[in-house]
Amino acid sequence: MLDRPETGERALVVHLKARDPRLTADLCEFRELALSAGAIVVDTVICSSESHSPKYLIGTGKVEELKQLIPGHEIEVILINHDISPAQERNLEQELQCRVVDRTRLILDIFAQRAHTFEGKLQVELAQLQHMSTRLIRGWTHLERQRGGIGLRGPGETQLEEDRRVIRDKISNIKERLHKVESQREQGRHARMKAQIPGVSLVGYTNAGKSSIFKSLTKESVYIADQLFATLDPTLRSIQLPFVGKVIVADTVGFIRDLPHDLVDAFKATLKETADADLLLHVIDCSDDLWREKKIQVERVLHQIGSLNVPLLEVYNKIDLVGDLSPGFERDHNGTISIVRVSAKENLGIDDLQQAIAERLCKDVVRGELKLEPTQAKERAYLYNVGAIESEKVDKHGNWFLEITLQKARWDSLCNQFPGLAETLKSKFAQNQNEKGENYVE
Repeated sequence: MLDRPETGERALVVHLKARDPRLTADLCEFRELALSAGAIVVDTVICSSESHSPKYLIGTGKVEELKQLIPGHEIEVILINHDISPAQERNLEQELQCRVVDRTRLILDIFAQRAHTFEGKLQVELAQLQHMSTRLIRGWTHLERQRGGIGLRGPGETQLEEDRRVIRDKISNIKERLHKVESQREQGRHARMKAQIPGVSLVGYTNAGKSSIFKSLTKESVYIADQLFATLDPTLRSIQLPFVGKVIVADTVGFIRDLPHDLVDAFKATLKETADADLLLHVIDCSDDLWREKKIQVERVLHQIGSLNVPLLEVYNKIDLVGDLSPGFERDHNGTISIVRVSAKENLGIDDLQQAIAERLCKDVVRGELKLEPTQAKERAYLYNVGAIESEKVDKHGNWFLEITLQKARWDSLCNQFPGLAETLKSKFAQNQNEKGENYVE
């Protein structure tokens, strides 16, 4: 039931025009979705949302217009830039004798094409099944038929009831398998938290350039394409930042307006990487005229997944396409870096971005020179075990002088275990200072 047709189908786009002129750009976005799904957009029909029919969603006059266009353009599928009910979908397909796909099903189809990992495929299949469970009735004309035969006559089970039961069982099975995958992912998160390794997640509207920034930060080869939802499966890599040390960077799936709830529910395990991050990098395509509206859409999704309270750094990408913007960063009234301007494609402002990430994370980092006596070998071994020692010198008396960088929580734990250790630390401060002249690393 989840078989998708071959790509390259000839599609007719139907767009419902609203009074708000800002929604006109949604047509361009929907056409990009269609192209990302592999469709060939032959023509576009604009409908008024004010003169619609509850039976078809669009007006009866537009239905007749579509019936005339389908044979002449050899249309194979109708793509509607709106969510339609199962009854409306059935009525349109019966009237037009052509397959009808709404916005949610189109996004689900794109996700099905992009999923490559075991977890990603399970998540997409779960979302598809949950969406399909409400639309089974449209596919059957023999719903009243029950099983017959000797010993099977009577009330029995209709074909529709049987299919619903099969889907319920499959949904339950997929949720169990996803729960196991989520447990494994949770173990990885717990291990990183135990090791006090900070996490940074890239979030933003689809096609804002998250994967390009991820590649620039991590120097890793990842799939990059100028299309919607080029990245679906999350990718985690570690980087080294000054004053902070090891940091885990996560590249996540892009958001979009009216992201289907089934997808949000199915991808909860993946999106939890965002909720558990120490810092979010909200990547914004500043060359897009509608970046403000898309920024609001991303904030809505962050609120939906419980990530709105995570510290956030706005990254304005693609400044090479905007004439009056140069790489750099801006600070808020508290002296905290809140905006960074970069171009991942031209590799502009990446150093500023690394500095901004380090500054935002290093408030919980201890950095300095620590003097240990020969009798404090146990403390020295502990620091080596956690990877906190950057360099070491020994004087003629056997004293160790260690340059250390580690998370404050670990330092506090070490000081509680070995009283008096904090008195021997000489703090090092970052050379970069904010506009108030205050050091940001203590």
